[in-house]
Amino acid sequence: MTSLERLNKVRIEDNVLRVTIATTENGNTLDDECLEQGTQALAAAGDRIGSVLLVGEGPNFCAGGNVKAFASAPVRSEYVAGVARVLHDFVRALDAVTVPVVAGVHGWAAGAGMSLVCLADIALGGPGTKMRAAYPSIGFTPDGGISWTLPRIVGDARAREILLTDSILSGDEAVRLGILSRLVADDVVQDEAFRLARILAAGPTSSYAGTKSLLRTSRTRTLTEQLDAEAASIAAAADSPVGREGVDAFVEKRRADFSSAKGTGAKR
Repeated sequence: MTSLERLNKVRIEDNVLRVTIATTENGNTLDDECLEQGTQALAAAGDRIGSVLLVGEGPNFCAGGNVKAFASAPVRSEYVAGVARVLHDFVRALDAVTVPVVAGVHGWAAGAGMSLVCLADIALGGPGTKMRAAYPSIGFTPDGGISWTLPRIVGDARAREILLTDSILSGDEAVRLGILSRLVADDVVQDEAFRLARILAAGPTSSYAGTKSLLRTSRTRTLTEQLDAEAASIAAAADSPVGREGVDAFVEKRRADFSSAKGTGAKR
């Protein structure tokens, strides 16, 4: 198993796994090493994390893939396939994680950056946040799961328009469409995202895991099947340490302390 201490591109702070997806080294483009370490950290962290935070380095969340590197590759198809493989390994790991995923989307989120925003459970942006799929501008097709996530967020028709016309979305429009959860001041996007991730990390982790599991399985279930799943999940939660602490705290009119009750509950 990977030792988290050997991963220098990610860190855990207050039970929040912070993954920097893009660095300034190549103009805020997607950083393969960061993604690879993020994938390893998600697999190795286990109960050490209560939430995941995605951020970018520098003025932007992520400007997309490194197009200059695409152009200079000896065999472009092989190079791009490798980039997609690293990205998609991270996407799968991120989608599988049971804890909440928060994105602090400052500046531009383009290409794969926008794809990763669409995978977050909660994404915060600012008035200056801009989003663009950006694939048509270089003659590419989407990656990072955006052709799957975006229709589920905004609907099929709007997703087709955004992806085919290469629309630039403002922060306000991204909130209206449901891609971003809300806006805060541009200069505090990362701080607010981290604050939220810390709050979630201190919360009822098994409750979050069960909620995410129900949301995920609802994609392929009928309403009746989902009702059965909800009944089974809430019954299991009621007899879990987290559920017992939550109910007891409510009755006793005190703040619930979930820290000692974590470690059991619903799993994906």
